[in-house]
Amino acid sequence: TLGLLITSFKTNEKILGEAWWTSLLNPDFTLENYRGVFLGDGTESLSSGVLPYFINSIVITLPATIFPIVIATMAAYALAWIRFRGSNFLFFSIFALQIVPLQMSLVPLLLLFTGGAHIGSVQIFPALGIAGEFAGIWLPHTMFALPLAIYLLHNFIAGLPRDLMEAAYVDGANHFTVFRRIVLPLSVPGIASIAIFQFLWVWNDLLVGLTFGAGSKSVAPMTVRLGEMVGTRGSGWEVLTAGAFVSIVVPLIVFFALQRYFVRGLLAGSVKG
Repeated sequence: TLGLLITSFKTNEKILGEAWWTSLLNPDFTLENYRGVFLGDGTESLSSGVLPYFINSIVITLPATIFPIVIATMAAYALAWIRFRGSNFLFFSIFALQIVPLQMSLVPLLLLFTGGAHIGSVQIFPALGIAGEFAGIWLPHTMFALPLAIYLLHNFIAGLPRDLMEAAYVDGANHFTVFRRIVLPLSVPGIASIAIFQFLWVWNDLLVGLTFGAGSKSVAPMTVRLGEMVGTRGSGWEVLTAGAFVSIVVPLIVFFALQRYFVRGLLAGSVKG
């Protein structure tokens, strides 16, 4: 990280001509790289700035983090504390979905979004037409995050004190009241740990954004723009390092803001009892 930061303040000639640690003894830095990253400099590698893509990443990441957490928390509570026939089978089936490789499901899912599904001439799933829109990126991120999120939150919520839950039921509380007033406040460490994982994964994702963005620059995340920065001949390393450092600032802020919940939430979610 230190090498990336120092390199981002050096010119392309300095980057190619000397090791980054020599700049600690002979500093010769410039802010032109960051000016070019945000505003663009008209070159092949940086014809436009990354600020619109930075905003796109925020617009993609926040809903794609909130949606699966909301759904997974409610599903985990239902599977842990609402007993019904087949609940254990359903829980293990959801967890088993993690064996499906993400890379194998991208193209079939994209075809499902754009053309729907048919059996002969009978349409069984309509074409959503959301490829190239933010919703077309939010939905896959939410779907791919749910199995692990439900598994970890289920074990966390199932480990809450039974006496506390039963006392609430005896006092006349329904499931919604118990979930809102007891489960959510006590599950903050587990929810925070899932939020960190999901935020970092979505923010750093390239494959989902590239596939479901359908080549539209209006919804492309910052990772797509960073992949284009080096140009067709591998030039532009000075702006690539500056852009890369800009991209890691937000995940670092999120991690350090929530890190006190991180280990506690993971341990509680992975070890029941």
